[in-house]
Amino acid sequence: MNQSRPFGPSRLALVAIPATAALLLAGCSGGGSGSGGNGGGDAAEPQSITLAIGSANPNEHQFQDVAKAYEAAHKGVSIKVENLPGEGYPQAIATRVQAGNAPDVFQVASGSGQADSIAPLAKAGLLLELSDPDIKDRLAKGEEADFQYNGKVYGVPTATAVNGVVWNPDLAKQVGLDVTAETSLDDIIAQCPDVAAKGVAVFGLAGAVPFNPGIASIELATSIVYGPTPDWNKQRADGKVKFATSKEWKSTLDYLKKMFEAGCFQPGAEGAGFDALTNGASSGKIIGFFAPSGAAKSIMDGAGGHVTLTVLPFPAPKGVDPMMSVSSDISVAGSSKTKSPKLVADFLKFFTEKEGSKTMADGQGTLPVNATDTSDLLPQYAPVADILTSGNTRPFASVTWPNPKVYDDLGSGATAVMTGQKSADEVLKQMDSDWG
Repeated sequence: MNQSRPFGPSRLALVAIPATAALLLAGCSGGGSGSGGNGGGDAAEPQSITLAIGSANPNEHQFQDVAKAYEAAHKGVSIKVENLPGEGYPQAIATRVQAGNAPDVFQVASGSGQADSIAPLAKAGLLLELSDPDIKDRLAKGEEADFQYNGKVYGVPTATAVNGVVWNPDLAKQVGLDVTAETSLDDIIAQCPDVAAKGVAVFGLAGAVPFNPGIASIELATSIVYGPTPDWNKQRADGKVKFATSKEWKSTLDYLKKMFEAGCFQPGAEGAGFDALTNGASSGKIIGFFAPSGAAKSIMDGAGGHVTLTVLPFPAPKGVDPMMSVSSDISVAGSSKTKSPKLVADFLKFFTEKEGSKTMADGQGTLPVNATDTSDLLPQYAPVADILTSGNTRPFASVTWPNPKVYDDLGSGATAVMTGQKSADEVLKQMDSDWG
């Protein structure tokens, strides 16, 4: 299971899905595949492979940059990148892999909680085992088990990310909203009606896509549930606690309903898709939305410098210590059916090496996995620097849930609770049933 980690002089802190350009790679030793020559190591193997990724933003290019960097260092190798729609990617890629039509390399989630997570795909024999000990040594510290199945490695992390609120401080100032990383959720809820009256939403929500209200729910639960009980998932696995009897989980869903009723989300949020977030954020109609922090860089790049965004944690209710969700769960893995297993394994290793890691960080605006130097954090992370330093962080909770249905029903259930179609008790009982 993931562990929260402080950000100190000699220890790694978890930062975010998009991160820092020059944010150092002390945990990533160089050499290996970056030295040039035939990365596949076997001329009989096809030297052309595919890499499939899921993205809701067509302007993202970090995976393409890594592929190009690898090609430049390995003459004769060709990597074709397939950019699949982000909204349905987890189920789409899982279905494709299970049907025997897998790309050679593809984006996956670490752990076990999603349809495209490493553990279930590895258990089904669909992922290529990565036996190089250097790869195992470079897995995200504290999260090593999430990239393994039965002690064997089947995937590598691409970055360490903050899962929080992507925030437009200039727009907030324009509507008279002053929010910092210490502002309580109750204070924000109290201001939502006045902000909505000005035609602006404090938060954007893609309520029709369970993944997004799922993110919001887990980010809020990071403080309410996992702040006081960091091992809540383990206790649930051991049968010591349940969602349905957890007053903290009920409080999490009740607070989302309070936000909805106060007009904290944009009109029509319950039926909105991801496009409502990006369009609203870029057009000045939404101040913040829930996403991995790499979205900040993506939107700023797309706006051509006309929008300044920062990263905040999901605000905690009064009396609750604020915690921030951080993780290295965005990963890549290889197909066990690939005709180029040596090339695929070497390309995956490249993600863990200095050049590959830095290229991903530059493209995403993230912290390279296992980086220890935080002096070059991008400006958008200034509001959360103290939280990272203090170590008030928790992993993204669903990474180690036993199956994707728990998370799916949380996401769809959160929207149903907000609109009054279901009670919090009903949703939490369903999550217990899903857990098994």
